[in-house]
Amino acid sequence: QVQLVESGGGLVQAGGSLRLSCAASGRTFSSYTMGWFRQAPGKEREFVAAISRSGYLTSYAEAVKGRFAISVNNAKNTVYLQMNSLTPEDTAVYYCAADLEGAGVPRHHSQYDFWGQGTQVTVSS
Repeated sequence: QVQLVESGGGLVQAGGSLRLSCAASGRTFSSYTMGWFRQAPGKEREFVAAISRSGYLTSYAEAVKGRFAISVNNAKNTVYLQMNSLTPEDTAVYYCAADLEGAGVPRHHSQYDFWGQGTQVTVSS
């Protein structure tokens, strides 16, 4: 079993930055791939970013490429999402997820096994 707890969400003005954290506990953190997804009201959950267990492989959605950065600290069992140049379109509940297979950096939510409870990010114009 894996427990994931997100933090760092909040209200920020357009153009601002936030850093989300996801603390993992349970099974060996360094053995699985971690991802961030988001879901806005009335929309489906969408992929944001993912990082391999080694930290060498990353993948980003086109909408956030160049603005967001995913990173991992295996010693702290924590994955981060640095979000810069935020726009109102980034407003959503952000979820972190763990893929226990740990192969590559999957982009579909169905490939992830465990999820956090989510943290709200609101960007005002």
